[in-house]
Amino acid sequence: MLLDADGVIIVAIGEVHRPMFPRSSNKPIQATAMLRAGLELPDDADLALVCASHNGEPEHVERVLRMLAAAGLTEDDLRCPPDLPLHQPSAHAVLAAGGAARRAYMNCSGKHAGMLATCVARNWSLPDYVEPKHPLQRAIAATLAELAGEPVAATAVDGCGAPLSGVSLAGLARAFAGLATAAAGSAGRRVADAMRAHPFLVAGTGREDTLLMAAVPGLVAKAGAEGVHAVALPDGRAIAVKIEDGATRARLPVVVAALRAIGVDEPGLAELAEEPIMGGGRVVGHARIIPSVL
Repeated sequence: MLLDADGVIIVAIGEVHRPMFPRSSNKPIQATAMLRAGLELPDDADLALVCASHNGEPEHVERVLRMLAAAGLTEDDLRCPPDLPLHQPSAHAVLAAGGAARRAYMNCSGKHAGMLATCVARNWSLPDYVEPKHPLQRAIAATLAELAGEPVAATAVDGCGAPLSGVSLAGLARAFAGLATAAAGSAGRRVADAMRAHPFLVAGTGREDTLLMAAVPGLVAKAGAEGVHAVALPDGRAIAVKIEDGATRARLPVVVAALRAIGVDEPGLAELAEEPIMGGGRVVGHARIIPSVL
């Protein structure tokens, strides 16, 4: 679905008011709630990492560990599960060096480090920080409801173990528009500016969000699992996508087509408009949008 700069829905395909789980597309809103709750970071680049589904490349992991150390914590305090880096060369390097899965490698470790640092700043309990009734998680749910302009419809458990709040596509688009247009100095503006300034930390080498934000000046973008993506421009135009079957192959072509439909056609988008389909280790086709859809 597409919102114009006044928050009016201009394109709606499917059930855009039906609740769904945005997955990691919620992370910028979660980071906004953390700042409001008292999160203190020495560098707003760290804030971009709090919003991230990162690759687990060395810069991501080192920054997560520094964030934890600055809060007087260690990797053992994280409640996200151990994993290998998403970035295959980084995962191969870990295994070649005799390493194994670690919590800091997990793509949500930046968010979890931010959650822990917020709890330290507020003197909230640490071991149960991922429980829905924890003060931090209540603050996050309240912020999402506020920015989405609708109540949280349901609460589940995300893949990283943290609570996952459900809202509609329309609500998700409104939330991203609010971040992109937030007043200077506000928590939402800090989140948006950190993501814009540090797209590599939000995802990593070859990843959708990094490529989109590099291609479109001022764009705020965050993908989520199961075919979700939300983006917003500085003037408040916003897009929220949920691919019904949960596959990711159509996500980026749809987002690019939606950006073009609202007048954004930066040169860097051309290479993102089609998703290669692999077969036998080579490209055998492409997923692309049908022009008449939007």
